[in-house]
Amino acid sequence: MESWVCPAPLRNSPNIVMGHGGGGAMSAELIEHLFLPAFGPAADAAMGDSAVLEVGNVRLAFSTDSFVVKPLTFPGGTIGDLAVNGTVNDLAMAGARPMVLSTAFILEEGTSLDELAHVAQAVGTAAMAAGVKLVTGDTKVVDAGHGDGVYINTAGIGLIDERADIRPQRATEDDVVIVSGDIGVHGVAVMSCREGLEFGTTVASDTAPLHGLVAAMIDTGADIHVLRDPTRGGVAATLNEIAKTARVGISLDERAFPIPAEVRDACGLLGLDPLYVANEGKLLAFVAPADADRVLAAMHTHPLGGHATVIGRCVAEHPGMVSAKTALGGTRVVDLPIGEQLPRIC
Repeated sequence: MESWVCPAPLRNSPNIVMGHGGGGAMSAELIEHLFLPAFGPAADAAMGDSAVLEVGNVRLAFSTDSFVVKPLTFPGGTIGDLAVNGTVNDLAMAGARPMVLSTAFILEEGTSLDELAHVAQAVGTAAMAAGVKLVTGDTKVVDAGHGDGVYINTAGIGLIDERADIRPQRATEDDVVIVSGDIGVHGVAVMSCREGLEFGTTVASDTAPLHGLVAAMIDTGADIHVLRDPTRGGVAATLNEIAKTARVGISLDERAFPIPAEVRDACGLLGLDPLYVANEGKLLAFVAPADADRVLAAMHTHPLGGHATVIGRCVAEHPGMVSAKTALGGTRVVDLPIGEQLPRIC
């Protein structure tokens, strides 16, 4: 029991705990109260998933992410394709076409070369599928017992579509909130494999590169205000971050949530809320009501947006908060999680 950890512990711990890496309130507090003061004037106040850089007359998106998923291979993917798709998607959420990636591997002494080769091949295959080049990288090895086989960091640069102005500050009252498909799939896929759970069917991760879907949405001519991929902390954490940044309220309809039966059943068994479970191949879009139908139509014609649906709207009430209308007609607050229900998912 000495090694047990809690992903959402008490918030006054003097040491780093698992909750600090969950993408919820503890992560935000760590950034706000430790990293930003320590960085001082060197820090960019925006601190988003992707930075937008102006180079001459060209706008570039730049992003970096680290992946510590356990186990390394899970139904529907590996840490390798997750590392590529995760950074590709962060770039896509700024309206960018991903171009190049860096890859850095931190390896534990004693890791099987066959297992590493399997991961590396997944990185290469995913990069080819996404149409990006792997242009630089690094490798480090840590002592046995001081890692979990393979950790990966990827950083990427993409070219932003000149028609796009996509950022969380642009969410506004009456915006329609769209999700591109079923939610909670990736987190349940990893957890079922990690814990040896069976739910009567195999739940496979939804990891996929989303820049093609984003390009199809932009091609409609719609003014897309916000795009985000709901990874750590799931849909709930992502919507709370957007609501806080834009100072708008968000009202959801629980009956509209696209949750597969196997995910709903697994979450019920494990005591989890699907809204807080990580996704790796889904996006959330905020668009004006006049543009919602054509954006949805474009999404429905793309393989990764066939189940896209409207799940809510931005409202003037309760700015900075997210609420959901329940199936019974009541309303509940959808809080920002303290930590993460399922740690080490991505």
